[in-house]
Amino acid sequence: MRAIARDYYDWRNRIDPVTSSDQGLHMWDADLSDPTAFRERRRHVEAILGQVKALQTSGWSKDDRVDAVLLRAQLERDRVYGGLLEPEEKDPQIYVGECSSAIFSLLKKEYALPRTRALAATQRLQKMPAFLEQARRNLTKPIALYARLAAQSARGGDDLYLGSLMSLAADLSPAEKDALVKARDGALAALHGFAAWLEERIPKMAAWAPMGRARYDELLHQVNLLPLDADQLAMLGVAELNRYRGLESLLRDPSLASPDPSRAARVPADQQAFLAAYQAREKEMIDFLRERRLVTLPAYLGPFTIRQLPEAFKPTSPGGFMNPPGLYDNDPEGFYFIPTYNPKSGNFYIRAAIEDPRPILGHEGIPGHFLQLSIANHLTDEIRRQQGDNVFVEGWALYGEEMLSRQGLYPEGSAGQAQVLRLSRYRAARIGVDVNLHTGKWSFEEAVRYFMDAGGLDREAAEGEAAGAAASPLQKIAYITGKWQIMGLLGRYRDRRGASFRLGAFHDELLSYGSLPVSVIEWLMLDDDSGVRVQH
Repeated sequence: MRAIARDYYDWRNRIDPVTSSDQGLHMWDADLSDPTAFRERRRHVEAILGQVKALQTSGWSKDDRVDAVLLRAQLERDRVYGGLLEPEEKDPQIYVGECSSAIFSLLKKEYALPRTRALAATQRLQKMPAFLEQARRNLTKPIALYARLAAQSARGGDDLYLGSLMSLAADLSPAEKDALVKARDGALAALHGFAAWLEERIPKMAAWAPMGRARYDELLHQVNLLPLDADQLAMLGVAELNRYRGLESLLRDPSLASPDPSRAARVPADQQAFLAAYQAREKEMIDFLRERRLVTLPAYLGPFTIRQLPEAFKPTSPGGFMNPPGLYDNDPEGFYFIPTYNPKSGNFYIRAAIEDPRPILGHEGIPGHFLQLSIANHLTDEIRRQQGDNVFVEGWALYGEEMLSRQGLYPEGSAGQAQVLRLSRYRAARIGVDVNLHTGKWSFEEAVRYFMDAGGLDREAAEGEAAGAAASPLQKIAYITGKWQIMGLLGRYRDRRGASFRLGAFHDELLSYGSLPVSVIEWLMLDDDSGVRVQH
């Protein structure tokens, strides 16, 4: 099993060079993936999955059986998302995303001299026109929604190439710089041409193609190892939405749940002041965690910084996104990309960050994603280190928001406390959107309206959220579902520990398992494999 896993990870790293660069493995920094080889890749995944299914594990140790379950789930994920959902044929976002990530992954960290990274960028840029030309041939079943998002990203990402990329060019020779500029201009022309090609064809494309109930349940069970089907998941979303919507109403001033910069003690003057104000709140959160012994911060933990979100990533990440240390990264730094500052913006995330950035900062940084993923990257078991279960990852970060509030970080009746309720409310709304979009019950506009009416978001944030849900099936369910599972595990853990229970000890043990499905963590922590057996 471990030989199969090792060979599979090596193969996957090699055939997906951009993801490898993004994860800190820089052996193929000059390459893009082969857009003609997707059918061969699918056959290879199916073959490896067949080998893993054939393993006879009944006499193995618990740890080995756990790893067998995890490896199979990883392969099932790659089989469905990389094959059965037909991304190469349907989703032009994967091609535009690979181009932007190909450059972004060379820029975000100083893992090598600027000249080395610039030369790699030149080679990747030179390959982009042919890559995008093949993308046109691959896209035999394009989806209009995906095409609109891809075109928006392709047209909106020029600053990545014209601005950020050129910061690497200072040490190039004149000939090398000319080659970089020529390759850059060719890549941009190809991206703009790809966007125009998509836009011309959008009226004739399928507007939306839900995966259907059977496939959705398959992902819940075989990939996420969740003991829930689509109906149960939808019910969980409604229950949690009702709870947090009601808790908002019980606030002395319910309007606090909607962030309002006019209530802030200080409104940053510009982008740099905004970033600095955001960053400045991190220390007080770390001090709070340490004083109350809520979690142990390992010595290897690197710095966590706040940066501006590149334009190319705005269509599906309106609130920004976290960039943790990569799986193979020697550099322990992580960062969170936030939207471009505008004090008059209606964007929920910008308004929240001006009034009180701590709920989002805790989610993305410490004790949230940055801490949790940094610990997960240090696991010695390779199969577990490769897992990256999104339900646990997002569930832990959302759990941390409420845990900090209940432990007293925010004063009673404060904007921070109210923001935590709103953040949970709209994360609960995400479940209804994800389930109903992908099982075919709702249109895209119905999803947007639900985010606005039930989730309490403005239209800009709601449209971005709905686009993200449509583009990444099951990603949006992770937050509330994972938090719900962690809360259940916490209660069982406390009952077993009795008088010896300490919350910080629970957090430390939970994080020590890495980014595993909570059903698997229950098996390891409580010796209860019932949540896993439901799926098999």
